Amino acid sequence: MLDNANDGSNSKSMSIIATKGALDWAYPPFILGTTAAAMDMEVTMFFTFYGLELLKKDMDLKISTLGNPTMKFPMMGMHIGMPNIMGMVPGVDAGASMMMKNLMNNKGVATIADLRDAALESDVRMIACQMTLDLFEIKGTDLIDGVEIGGAATAIEVAAKSDINYFM
Repeated sequence: MLDNANDGSNSKSMSIIATKGALDWAYPPFILGTTAAAMDMEVTMFFTFYGLELLKKDMDLKISTLGNPTMKFPMMGMHIGMPNIMGMVPGVDAGASMMMKNLMNNKGVATIADLRDAALESDVRMIACQMTLDLFEIKGTDLIDGVEIGGAATAIEVAAKSDINYFM
């Protein structure tokens, strides 16, 4: 990562730590990362724990209604909420995930795979957490091409030099 404070440029840098692998939690880091890259910012994304799912070749992202009491879907001309307790019923998360994917498709929202590809095309640096790979027994070959492997020290080094830091 460049030290922009001393090179005379006006470019900024951003680091994002992605810790969640659910469908609804996957969007913020990729939207912010690709937008910052489009604004000529140097972007590094560090994926750890369940966020590592976002770097797998085969993603099957879902949402969970449990613990998400503000989740509402536009239906029948209004926004219908789902009682939190419904998240415990088998099949509800799968149904809610399908509804969310359909809603996003109908509204023209890019998929996570599309945003991830855009990040790679925009030279966003993506780093998979070595400890998490070891912990969950995930092989580097399970991940998409273009991903670096690094540890906490790498994430801290990048964050220490970044103008903007996000933890998601």
